[in-house]
Amino acid sequence: MVGLAATFGAGGGTSSYAEAEAADVIIMWGSNARNAHPIFFHHVLTAVNNGARLFVVDPRRSETARFADRWLGLEVGTDIALSNTIAREIIHAGLAHRDFIERATSGFEEYAASVEEWTLERGEAVTGVPAEAIKELAHAYAGARAAQLCWTLGITEHHNGVDNVLSLCNLALLTGQVGRFGAGLTPLRGQNNVQGGGDMGALPNKLPGFQDVTDDVARAKFDTRWSATVPPENGWHLTQMFDAMERGELTSLLVIGENPAQSEADVSRAIDLLSSRDHLVVLDIHMTGTAELADVVLPGSASWCESDGTVTNSERRVQRVRKAINPPGEARDDIDILLALAARLGHDWNYRDHEEIWDELRSLSPMHAGMPWWRLEELGGIQWPCYSEDTLEPPYLHGRLWAEDPADRGRPAPFAVVIDEPPVEAVDEEFPLRLTTGRRLDSYNTGVQSGGFSSPNRAGETVDVSPGDASRLGVADGEVVRVSSRRGAVEAPVRIDRGLRDGLVFMTFHFPDEVDVNQLTIDAVDPRSGTAEFKAAAVRIDRIAATTG
Repeated sequence: MVGLAATFGAGGGTSSYAEAEAADVIIMWGSNARNAHPIFFHHVLTAVNNGARLFVVDPRRSETARFADRWLGLEVGTDIALSNTIAREIIHAGLAHRDFIERATSGFEEYAASVEEWTLERGEAVTGVPAEAIKELAHAYAGARAAQLCWTLGITEHHNGVDNVLSLCNLALLTGQVGRFGAGLTPLRGQNNVQGGGDMGALPNKLPGFQDVTDDVARAKFDTRWSATVPPENGWHLTQMFDAMERGELTSLLVIGENPAQSEADVSRAIDLLSSRDHLVVLDIHMTGTAELADVVLPGSASWCESDGTVTNSERRVQRVRKAINPPGEARDDIDILLALAARLGHDWNYRDHEEIWDELRSLSPMHAGMPWWRLEELGGIQWPCYSEDTLEPPYLHGRLWAEDPADRGRPAPFAVVIDEPPVEAVDEEFPLRLTTGRRLDSYNTGVQSGGFSSPNRAGETVDVSPGDASRLGVADGEVVRVSSRRGAVEAPVRIDRGLRDGLVFMTFHFPDEVDVNQLTIDAVDPRSGTAEFKAAAVRIDRIAATTG
């Protein structure tokens, strides 16, 4: 969200899912959408079946890459190097969209100078992607009638994830592949309703509707409506919260629908800090690893069929959620719990129902103003922005950039000079392998919802290695080995994956109760987004028989 907001002023994907089907070039960058976002990938396959070219940029030859016209298997952490090389090739080949650049952007000359050193030969040397493949992607993307550039956690879960996103935004600005039907930038969100959470203000620097906390005018609206004073300073994101715990500045914590005791990088540190709080309260529908550490667990009913409200997906579509059954036992609606907590703290919020809360949001967030519940029902969901109950905006964002009248274009979209940086943790003689993490089709996040059951078809955690590394290490498929980093060690069976190159290891975090992969990951974070570098830890693999002697 941070990179998109910095470039375009809004932290949402610029296109609708249907536009993927209308594109003639699609780039999936750092995204195994076939496994992690299978519904969206159906739209991609429709486009491919209609003749679109699919490029996949990923260190692994993933299941998604097997559908691609071209797989660009780059070294982990070299996304900016590859993007800058693509940009230089576009500029030198005369394929940059000069009219769009002049009318709608700023900072092009500085940006062009910054990528000048990134020749095809240097790009190949740094990224490991053949120069010919880089050139092919550059020409296809710049020459497309409409191109979609899609990414997910493979781009953002790095210490410089925001710069990674900015580097992709640069490519769209360079070619004019944004602000038109079928042409856009699509971040596929990592979990259900991540987009909606950000839209509602669940960000430390934003009020609902992506209004800045530091904006006096915006803040005044909320002060008046809430009869309270919103602090004018940005709050802490999750990583900063853990740092504040370590400094002794954050002693109590309320965790709602999150499982940091199993999802955080360098999870041993996270558990130590959570366990030492003066007061830890967890509101959840499952007894998560975090809930097991809590002083108080509030059994919420956030399941899809026991609540009213809305969710917002990766294409910015707001959809109704309708209560079908009552929650079981003593479980209560999340809103009821929050209202009761407010009452205990001396505040009578006194909302009659969920619709009243939504209407309050619409009165404060201009981009949601035209979305009363009756209209969400009637249309089956509405993409933001929707400013009026009488109209709908185009399904794509930033069409203003193409306006003929400069007054209608608003703020130019700035190019960003982004510098290639390697992963924080280098591989070396002691830890010679690069661990990257991701997801599998049949599991979900920390396994709270998709784990904890037995089935002949249920796959557990594995450590995926290349055939070459398996041979070098002398390990066989299915053999249990020890995987170690500078932070911890886990044991898991080997899975030989021909889609991996030598030196690259893949694991997931779906089975923390069995194999806690976040014992290995590094908590180096992007200072702007707070996202940890889950995609680039240095590890080694040892045969257990050999180490136990």
